[in-house]
Amino acid sequence: MANERPILLVEDNPDDEALTLHALNRNRISSPVVVAHDGVEAIDYLFGSGSHAGRPPEVLPAVVLLDLKLPRIDGLEVLRRIRADARTALLPVVVLTTSRENLDLRQAYSLGANSYIRKPVDFERFERVIGLLGHYWLDLNETAETASRSAY
Repeated sequence: MANERPILLVEDNPDDEALTLHALNRNRISSPVVVAHDGVEAIDYLFGSGSHAGRPPEVLPAVVLLDLKLPRIDGLEVLRRIRADARTALLPVVVLTTSRENLDLRQAYSLGANSYIRKPVDFERFERVIGLLGHYWLDLNETAETASRSAY
């Protein structure tokens, strides 16, 4: 799977980050991965501000894999800000979390999450889930950006 646009992984847990990167690699998902370790870093990356000042904000990731329990700005607030800005409002966002809270699930969907996946504890299952995510969002899914490019 080759996609020139990166995957934005928003994950503060180093073990979960390493597992996700390993699972992407094992599933031959060759898209570059940008890791943001908290909500502020994710927002800065998406909008080319703060620590990512100068990064062209019009070059968006193919998909955002967003944890909810993040330092500085939590994942739900990151999602709220993504959906509130016209530049990122249609960006695919997959919540990838350990949260078992039904309130988190309902809030994520009400804020516009495209998908909500609870991280499996078993690594083999986690690896399969990441492979399916990568295949779907990078190879099969048609984005609003794709539609607007083909309209011209």
